[in-house]
Amino acid sequence: MANLQQKRSENVDGDFYVDRSCINCDTCRWMAPNIYRQEGSKSAVYHQPSNPDERIQALEALLACPTASIGTIEKPQEIKQVQSRFPLLIADNVYHCGYHSESSFGAASYLIRRPEGNILVDSPRFAPPLVKQIEQMGGVKYLYLTHRDDVADHRKFNDHFGCDKPDGIAMQRILHQDEISQSTKDVEIVLTGTDNYQLADDLLVIVVPGHTKGHTILLYDNKFLFTGDHLAWSDKEHQLIAFRRACWYSWTELTKSMAKLTNYNFEWVLPGHGRRYHADAQKMQQELVKCLEWMQEVA
Repeated sequence: MANLQQKRSENVDGDFYVDRSCINCDTCRWMAPNIYRQEGSKSAVYHQPSNPDERIQALEALLACPTASIGTIEKPQEIKQVQSRFPLLIADNVYHCGYHSESSFGAASYLIRRPEGNILVDSPRFAPPLVKQIEQMGGVKYLYLTHRDDVADHRKFNDHFGCDKPDGIAMQRILHQDEISQSTKDVEIVLTGTDNYQLADDLLVIVVPGHTKGHTILLYDNKFLFTGDHLAWSDKEHQLIAFRRACWYSWTELTKSMAKLTNYNFEWVLPGHGRRYHADAQKMQQELVKCLEWMQEVA
């Protein structure tokens, strides 16, 4: 829980505050941009909620914060109501799980709700209110992991959803061989090589080495691209970007992998880190070209 004694002096006066344990992961700032912004090297409250909608957004960010660095002076009476809102609908049947994990530096995770079985994209924090809601939405068929950085509480989700079910169906984790570590050595589906993997008619795993050697991304329904740490929108650059200062394998390979995406149509970029982006397919292609030109410039 946030510590009022550690409250940052940069917060404006009022009920909500950010304390000094903030790791500057950006979660609260993109979830509730009217409330939180960066002050120095961490987040702070620059505007106290002034209506019910703003208060709900502020509390959603509080619950999502991976380090519990956001607090309120008065105990929020509507906290259970806000907990029940997660996963948060983005569009169609795609949801933001919230409850980010410190072990993945606050990476976002997502839920795709499908009649054939739900897909959890990267691992959120194993928070009981979230797990309960996911159970009510049909559980999890696959826990798809983009890369080694954002596996978070995958083992806890496996212990909960991966056990034998009455219908004989248990959750399966998916990860590329080059991303496997000691903590993920027992994943059920191991991807290999550089070929794409068709998980279902509407689910395509695309191998995109660069950020890490075995990084993959997931294209759902030719509309939603779950990009992990491969591609995101930058408000600072006002364009799609890759993470130059957080490229752990090869910028050259990352650029080649990015070029592959011009072969696909999609309307949403849903990253682990960075901001999400939505545009029609034609505009998205234009932004991809712009991103590639930028990548070549900063190489």
